Amino acid sequence: MAIESFNPHTGRVERRFRAFSWSKTEQVLAQAHRAFSTWRTTSFAHRAERMHRAADLLRERQQELAHLMAVEMGKPVVDGRAEIEKCALCCDYYADHAEQFLADEEIKTEAQHSFIAHEPIGVVLAVMPWNFPFWQVVRFAAPALMAGNVGLLKHASNVPQCALALEKIFHDAGFPPATFRTLLIGSDLVSKLIEDDRVRAVTLTGSEPAGAQVAATAGREIKKTVLELGGSDAFIVLADADLELAAKTAAQARMINSGQSCIAAKRFIVEKSILKEFVAKMKAHLLAFRPGDPLNEATQYGPLARPDLADELTQQVEDSVKQGAKVELPGGQSEPGTALFRPMILSRVKPGQRAYVEEFFGPVAIILEAKDADDAIRLANDSRFGLGGSVWTRDAKRGQELARRVEAGAVFVNSMVKSAPEMPFGGVKKSGYGRELSHLGIREFVNQKSIWVAKEEKPEAKKKVE
Repeated sequence: MAIESFNPHTGRVERRFRAFSWSKTEQVLAQAHRAFSTWRTTSFAHRAERMHRAADLLRERQQELAHLMAVEMGKPVVDGRAEIEKCALCCDYYADHAEQFLADEEIKTEAQHSFIAHEPIGVVLAVMPWNFPFWQVVRFAAPALMAGNVGLLKHASNVPQCALALEKIFHDAGFPPATFRTLLIGSDLVSKLIEDDRVRAVTLTGSEPAGAQVAATAGREIKKTVLELGGSDAFIVLADADLELAAKTAAQARMINSGQSCIAAKRFIVEKSILKEFVAKMKAHLLAFRPGDPLNEATQYGPLARPDLADELTQQVEDSVKQGAKVELPGGQSEPGTALFRPMILSRVKPGQRAYVEEFFGPVAIILEAKDADDAIRLANDSRFGLGGSVWTRDAKRGQELARRVEAGAVFVNSMVKSAPEMPFGGVKKSGYGRELSHLGIREFVNQKSIWVAKEEKPEAKKKVE
């Protein structure tokens, strides 16, 4: 099996790599397992020094890494540089806070001394997607390595150069080579890895079917998993919202990574009285986005990562229109088999249409009409997904109250949904379970061990014998 770097803008294969055999994969796993016994004994200061160095290297190689993302999955270099800076911030964050997050927690009991210790568990396998080729990996790797675990990365097969570049950064930063390795393997070897006793846990960011398969295999093997899956985030606009700000942010939120983001806003739920005006404003903002060569500094969105992804998105749109949806903003592919997909808006979206129930992983904005705020919450929650969402209103207190009613892992009031090292990230329902980032993320893959030290029994004082 060959693993290819395919440039979606030029349509050319940049590089080909031979996939690892099981024999080679097993050899890397054995090295990682052995490395864990030593790495787990290192101090937080020792790990932090290397993690800070990794952050420095990310910043030094920022342009080179942004170039790799542009040619492998079509991300504009401006966005690529921002992604690398975010990765560096995450490395610094865990270097600075891991020791505090994993400090022993004193528990008051009848014992002389009782506490919870947070201890590393071993090899963590990460199955990662192509849409944020560095950020998705770093938000697993930085906390895992700082906790004393070791990581094996099975990246998406279309971003092998990104995967190898990140491996090199960790190695150049001074991490022992076996503590972080990239496995150039197909999905056919993932189950075999999970079934190996030396792999202690799995984290996956990807599609719902991939998550279900990994969770089923890990469940049979009694292994911990964290899953971050699809999303169809609700962007709720109430009648009292700052309409200009909401519409401008709505366009930006739909166009994150050319629309290829789990937390990109996808369902725009708007109160009836402002619906027409909102759609007109959002349309104008979407039309202002500049497509082009991802290597051009002026490009604001590039092609989708692969032509087949654009073909599938086109089919979702066409089926939805046949089912009654209306095209408010024409766009999409210029012809089948091409990767560039211009933004679209669909209105009159109703239950039973693909646009109502499915995630559209590309720049298609789905408009839903709400009678009032309660109806907006009903529509937001009428989805099998629950990753993120936002509420737009001039009444921040009301926005906060409504945010509590949205079934999602993160809800932002008057702001675009985003991930940051300080805040937990993850979903509910079919969007997955477990959390990445913050103190919760680093505690997902540790043994939360209870330690109890009994009180010493004092020997009775011997009576003096007269």
